[in-house]
Amino acid sequence: MHIPQSAVVLIIGLTLAITNSTTSAAAPAEQSLIRLVPTVTSIVAEDAPNAASFVLTSVDISAPPTDLWERIRNGFAMAELNSKEVRSSENFYAGRPEYMSRIVERSKRYLFHIVEEVERRGMPTEIALLPIIESAFNPTAYSRSHASGIWQFIPSTGKNYGLQQNWWHDDRRDIVAATSAALDYLQNLHRIFGDWELVLASYNWGEGAVGRSLARNRNSGLPMDFRSIRMPPETQNYVPKLIAMKNIISNPAVFGIMLESIPNQPYFEQVATTQHIDIKLAANLADISVDEFNALNPAHNRPVINVNGSRTLLLPVDKVETFMANLENHDKPLVSWQAYQAKGGETAEQISAQYDISVARLKEVNGIARHGKIALGQTLLVPLNGSSNGVDISVMRNKPVETRMLENSLVYAVKKDDTLSIIARRYGVSVAQIRLWNSRTERLAIGQKLILKQITAEKIRVAKAPPKKKIG
Repeated sequence: MHIPQSAVVLIIGLTLAITNSTTSAAAPAEQSLIRLVPTVTSIVAEDAPNAASFVLTSVDISAPPTDLWERIRNGFAMAELNSKEVRSSENFYAGRPEYMSRIVERSKRYLFHIVEEVERRGMPTEIALLPIIESAFNPTAYSRSHASGIWQFIPSTGKNYGLQQNWWHDDRRDIVAATSAALDYLQNLHRIFGDWELVLASYNWGEGAVGRSLARNRNSGLPMDFRSIRMPPETQNYVPKLIAMKNIISNPAVFGIMLESIPNQPYFEQVATTQHIDIKLAANLADISVDEFNALNPAHNRPVINVNGSRTLLLPVDKVETFMANLENHDKPLVSWQAYQAKGGETAEQISAQYDISVARLKEVNGIARHGKIALGQTLLVPLNGSSNGVDISVMRNKPVETRMLENSLVYAVKKDDTLSIIARRYGVSVAQIRLWNSRTERLAIGQKLILKQITAEKIRVAKAPPKKKIG
C-alpha cells in the first residue's frame, strides 16, 4: 500500500509528540527539549494541499533571557496592591515618557549588577527597581535630609553599614558599595518584619517608626500590616510607587511606554588600583568621557582618586583592556595635584596666583565656600608644580575642621490662628517638611501636637592622618 510522504511525516511527528509529552516531565532543566513546529511545505501540495507537516526544532528552555527587563519580570514576587495611590503613581510615570526614558538611560550602567546581587540573595526583583523611586538612578542625587546616592542613604545609616564619608569620597554614592549596603539593610529589615511592604516602609520611614506604629495597632487590637498602620503621606505613597513601577515594567505597552531594551549582561567591570590617579587621566586611559567615568565612579569628591591603600574603579567591560594597556604604557605622573599647607596670612588669591589656578576653582576643589577664608595650616589641594617633593595627598582624607549637621526635634502645640505657612516661617522650615514629619495636617486643631525638626551646624576637630608615601 502506498502511503503519501506527507502522511509519513505527519505520523512521525505525532509519534514524537506523544513520546515527548510522556518524558519531558522527567527531563533535567538544563536539557534541550524537542518542540514540534508546524510548517507549510511544497512536498505535501500534491497529496494533501491543506495538510501541514512537522519539522523538529531544538529549543533550549534553560537559556537566560537576552533582555534584562524580562529577567526582572521573571523574578517579581511581591503581592499585588490595588489602591488609588498605585493608580496615581502609574498615571504619574505613564504621563512622563521622557522622564522614564532618562531613568532607563541612567539605569543601563547599574541595573545588571543590582539584579545579580538581588537574585544572589534570593530577594524579589522588585527590589532592583527601588533606585527608580529613591533617586531615578541619579548617582549624585542629594536630598534635604542629606540622603545621597542611588539608594539615598542618610549619613548615619550609611556609616552603620560601612559606607565611608570623608573629604575625598562618599561611599553612599559608590555603586557597588552602596548596593551591597542597601541590600544588607533591606535583608536585616526583612528579618525584623518578615513582610516586604513593611520592609520598604521602614527603609523610607525608619524601622523604629514602623515598629512603634505596629505596636500601637497591636495594643488597639488592629491589623498589623502596611495597609493598616498610620504613617506619613510620603511613606504611605512609597510602596505604591514601587508597585506602580512594577506594573509598568510588567506590561509597558498597556501604559503607552516604550521601554528600551537593556542587554542582560554586565555593563561594567571592577578594576583594583593602588595608585593615586587624576579622574581626567583615568578616563583618558580608558578611552571614555569624564562624564561616563564619573557616572560609574560617582563617589569621588575631588579631581584626584585617593586610593588610600586600594580603591576599586568601575570601567565599561569593553574598556578594561584598553585602560590596563594604556596605564602600563603611561610614563608620566598619574596625578597633577599635590597637598599644600596654608601659611599664616595667606589668602586664596595669593595661593591661586602661586599655583596658576583661579580662585573659584581653588575653592571648588577644596570645598571652600565662595566667601570662605583659608585658615592657618589648612591643607589644600593645588596643582602639582613639577617638583618631586610633592606631599602625600592622603593626608587630606579629612579637612582640619569638618562641619557636622545636627538634627534637633521639638514638639509644637498648635495655637489659635496658626496655619502651616505661619508655623513653617516661624521655625525656618517648609510646609512640605511639616507634612512629611506629621500626619493629619489637612486641618489643624488648637492644641494639636506637631513634630518639627531643625538643622544646625556644629564644627568638630578632625585629626590629621600621618604622612605616607610621597607623590613624585
